[in-house]
Amino acid sequence: MPIGILVNAFSIFIGGLLGMKLGPKFSESFKANLNTTFGACAMAMGISSIVLMKNMPTVILSVILGTVFGLAIHMGERISAGAMWMERGISKLTGAGAKKQAEDYQSVLVTCIVLFCASGTGIYGSMVSGMTGDHSILLAKTVLDLPTAMIFSCTLGLTTAFIAVPQCVIFLALFGLAGLIIPFCSEAMIADFKACGGILLLATGLRMIKVKEFPVAEMIPVMVLVMPISYVWTAFVAPLLG
Repeated sequence: MPIGILVNAFSIFIGGLLGMKLGPKFSESFKANLNTTFGACAMAMGISSIVLMKNMPTVILSVILGTVFGLAIHMGERISAGAMWMERGISKLTGAGAKKQAEDYQSVLVTCIVLFCASGTGIYGSMVSGMTGDHSILLAKTVLDLPTAMIFSCTLGLTTAFIAVPQCVIFLALFGLAGLIIPFCSEAMIADFKACGGILLLATGLRMIKVKEFPVAEMIPVMVLVMPISYVWTAFVAPLLG
């Protein structure tokens, strides 16, 4: 049962509605400090996952190769293009055509879609939930997403709440995919997958507190490569070294 995904989507919907009433009362200083706190929480979640790794060479190699691949295919630009396509549909659904003319409206909406629908935290959390039934990453993300949706709602209005729909669809698809591949995964493969997800969370946190602009979107292919690389390392390379 994808409890974490449903709760996370519901939090965005509620946050979008609450933000229409409460969001304008938040000062810019309050929003900035809250975002810094979110970044610290993301880093804590990342570190807790990184320490689970079984094979450090596997994790390091996966991160490097996955990021190189993501940069080579311009993963961030592709995600932004997908967000632009979703933005047009959501704007039609909510009747935000007039608002869309505002110079910053489209930019903020695309950012919001990428954050909620294509973040490393959400992708990683959905797949861990499908593989192991552990919803803790998504539930922690829910705590962060509720106030974040409220802040975005200051600019986007009701549109923010409707972003929960495509987010839920994407995460449910990842949840189902994870359930299909889990019979073929070893304990070491799952641990290395969690460690790579932790690195994405750590990079996300550092980006949120503006320490370093890590290419988090381009790092998403890491989550695809880590399990095959972990299998090859465990089955063929490690026995030769031991």
